[in-house]
Amino acid sequence: MSVAENNVAASLREGAVIPAASRAERFTSYDVEAFEVPRGREENWRFTPMKRLRGLHDGTAVATGEITLEADAAPELKIETVGRDDERLGVAGVPSDRIAAQAYSAFKQATIVTVPKETKASKPSVLRITGPGADKVAYGHLQVRAEAFAEAVVVLDHVGSGTYADNVEFVIGDSARVTVVSVQDWADDAVHVSEQHLKLGRDATLKHTVVTLGGDLVRISPTATFADKGGDVEMLGVYFADAGQHQEHRLFVDHAVPNCKSRVMYKGALQGEGAHSVWIGDVLIRAAAEATDTYELNRNLVLTPGARADSVPNLEIETGEIEGAGHASATGRFDDEQLFYLQSRGIAEDAARRLVVRGFFHEILVKIDVPEVRERLQAAIEAELEAVNV
Repeated sequence: MSVAENNVAASLREGAVIPAASRAERFTSYDVEAFEVPRGREENWRFTPMKRLRGLHDGTAVATGEITLEADAAPELKIETVGRDDERLGVAGVPSDRIAAQAYSAFKQATIVTVPKETKASKPSVLRITGPGADKVAYGHLQVRAEAFAEAVVVLDHVGSGTYADNVEFVIGDSARVTVVSVQDWADDAVHVSEQHLKLGRDATLKHTVVTLGGDLVRISPTATFADKGGDVEMLGVYFADAGQHQEHRLFVDHAVPNCKSRVMYKGALQGEGAHSVWIGDVLIRAAAEATDTYELNRNLVLTPGARADSVPNLEIETGEIEGAGHASATGRFDDEQLFYLQSRGIAEDAARRLVVRGFFHEILVKIDVPEVRERLQAAIEAELEAVNV
């Protein structure tokens, strides 16, 4: 019997009511056919424009191309190209939807990046992933492994065109400290659906940041799990959706062991007709996860009419023996009081609006430890604001 099944059975014995949408019961499998073809009415897909997935969800998207991976890595890291039979693959998590299972069953080769035990990388390592090209489809698999007491910064930079689905694994060993930044800066035609599996060992620390700027449809689903006590994960996100873009971020933090900590903070801005962002934040504190400390936050700033932001935080608690748990979500337009304050001090309205947007993102920007990525994101935000004369 699985951990989830054990928890459900115990709860039923105690007379508890299990919510139909409980993440403790969410199905996972490597087998594509174990999942029904989603129609868009399911909870996991109700915000996603299914027709724009280009067949990734129903098996009609056959691989017709390949991605290109270029590495500018610290010399201490080991980078390997391996086959599907490598026993290290899949240890961080199992696909939880049909597209992730399709990606897992369809990739031919995987890339494994290893930070050796007790090694501190001398510089940030950048892995540039270029799409298969316009009108082409590709599937991929990437794993980043940090062995015990290792330290590293890894940037995944997604660029180019095409349709791409993948699984990304982050296996963080005992007492390792890793910073990851996943940048989605695709061309306007690109579709990218990615499930990212984060697995933390005892006393491991992971800062995981998602930056989504480009693409026609981008759906990123990070799932964090703890293999032992003392894990600490910080999940940050910045996104900026333009007219017609669909950007979806679905997070799940699974607290199944005691004395672990998680912090989630995502902020996004939207502008233009049809711009749509979706943020789903699920946190599950299982019965065994005593002394858990968790909090999640999502903020959305709608800059123009015609844009839409959906934000759904979910907190599920199976034990009362916790340090703290909470969540918050808000979506709104410019703060008129902030604008008035700035304008009353002689700042022109357009400049005041820019300052408000910069201030909105500042809280997360200062947490991005890679200067090149932070400066690139600041420049991208400025360019977005310039485009609509905000």
